[in-house]
Amino acid sequence: MSSDMQPRVKRLDASSLRGLAHPLRVRILEVLRSEGASTATKLSKQLGEDSGNVSWHLRQLAEHGFVAEDVDRGTRRERWWYALHDYTAVDTEAFLDNSDLQGLLSLLKSEVLQQQFRRAAGFMSEDWPPEWQEAAGMGYWKLRLSAAELTALREDLNNLVDRYEQKRGESEDADRKDIVFQFQTFPRIPKPS
Repeated sequence: MSSDMQPRVKRLDASSLRGLAHPLRVRILEVLRSEGASTATKLSKQLGEDSGNVSWHLRQLAEHGFVAEDVDRGTRRERWWYALHDYTAVDTEAFLDNSDLQGLLSLLKSEVLQQQFRRAAGFMSEDWPPEWQEAAGMGYWKLRLSAAELTALREDLNNLVDRYEQKRGESEDADRKDIVFQFQTFPRIPKPS
């Protein structure tokens, strides 16, 4: 498996957006990124989908550069797949002039938001020790910012998370767990009173 040679981020263009903008493909890619290589059969059980359908979507993800087959691991009957990148980056502005692509981008963002909700709900239903329940957090802040300030805030958060992400491989301390840090930033229109 040569994922070490791949860039960590997959930047979406029109073709790769078309290849990813399907709810099942987003879910498959998330499982491969978070849990590692798997087969269509294992993914189908985990996701509650038909194995043949999952296999077809894996091939579509491969065609668009999101996943690859681990040829060293599988057999003709049992093909193993892995994610080629840790993250997907979207330059929304690149899709603003095309209404078809805007619709696909909206579908993709909606599925990612659903995925983030499922992750948080999954954590809430799990039985974690008190120190992890205390360490985890959910909340929101109501700020008043310009678009430029919101962009700067997002960049600051990205830089902060990058600093912690660089520590990921430093030690195999048993006290460390894989952490999902997710956030959304968006303007809202106040409801008239």
